[in-house]
Amino acid sequence: MGQKINPLGFRLGTTQGHHSLWFAQPKKYSEGLQEDQKIRNCIKNYVQKNMRIPSGVEGIARIEIQKRIDLIQVIIFMGFPKLLIESRPRGIEELQTNLQKERKLNIAITRIAKPYGNPNILAEFIAGQLKNRVSFRKAMKKAIELTEQADTKGIQVQIAGRIDGKEIARVEWIREGRVPLQTIRAQIDYCSYTVQTIYGVLGIKIWIF
Repeated sequence: MGQKINPLGFRLGTTQGHHSLWFAQPKKYSEGLQEDQKIRNCIKNYVQKNMRIPSGVEGIARIEIQKRIDLIQVIIFMGFPKLLIESRPRGIEELQTNLQKERKLNIAITRIAKPYGNPNILAEFIAGQLKNRVSFRKAMKKAIELTEQADTKGIQVQIAGRIDGKEIARVEWIREGRVPLQTIRAQIDYCSYTVQTIYGVLGIKIWIF
């Protein structure tokens, strides 16, 4: 059987960059890692609480963290930043005060050009559909239609778990276009997302080329 490696880790240093940029002494490394996780969780929770979106999509594509001795620079890449800024005009300042500890923290929000070309935003969209008991095939097809508008070369969507509330868990997947997972120079974006439904947990995986 073929072993599936994480497509992002596989391409680190060629087409993929790191989401955290900082150095630390070996003893302090774990602290830095926990701090990063805390910042990411805090931002995600804040956005979840304060964004009123009908589709249930938070729209965070990724969070980049760059650290210097006296400053932490956080860049949030979002698909729909307008919604956060309109619902909470002082939202960014609130976030900064929540997260600031010893060092100065700077938060910037960057809008990504084609939100539905990003696997995280797409996974959130599918999760919202599944929570509303839309059939998984319909949700997958709609997601593929949205990515086609974003000019992607190919997409693969996989949903695993008790699909449609069936007794036996199974894996369903659909592919449209090309998704060359073996080619290292291929710019592939990937995300794995879990969604809690009334029947149990479903896993959503998305590969976009």
